[in-house]
Amino acid sequence: MINSDNIKTEQIWHDLDEILADLNVKNLAKQHLESCNFKLRGYWDSKNEYYEEIIFVSPILAKLSSSSIGTTYTENSSSRWVKLRFLLKIDSSADGDNGVSDDEDDEIGDLILVLDENLQIVDQNWIIDVESPFVIAKQKTDLQHFDIE
Repeated sequence: MINSDNIKTEQIWHDLDEILADLNVKNLAKQHLESCNFKLRGYWDSKNEYYEEIIFVSPILAKLSSSSIGTTYTENSSSRWVKLRFLLKIDSSADGDNGVSDDEDDEIGDLILVLDENLQIVDQNWIIDVESPFVIAKQKTDLQHFDIE
């Protein structure tokens, strides 16, 4: 039986470290951002506001901030997953010193990727600061309502 004294030595932590080392998580996040062309389409923010498009105006760095592994059980089966949370920051080194310091001012949000047992991305969640000066958040302003008779 596992108790709080020996949970730190469990094999699961070694396994997670091994998975993360094999994944090259920094490259995984970079490839995901590139595949999106550093844009998001159809984004709902925390205030339930809808944005047609979110564009990142500067190069972005994705820094792994947390990782977890888990199992989802259903009535007839189970599946394992790896969840990776990345802090998205502006890459101030890409264009020299642009006045962005190492504090929270250059943080533009989070990207959460969930990978299945085959290490394929099965879910993603973006949490973006739409008021950041490094983000262009486009809302559709010309919504028209039609009455159907």
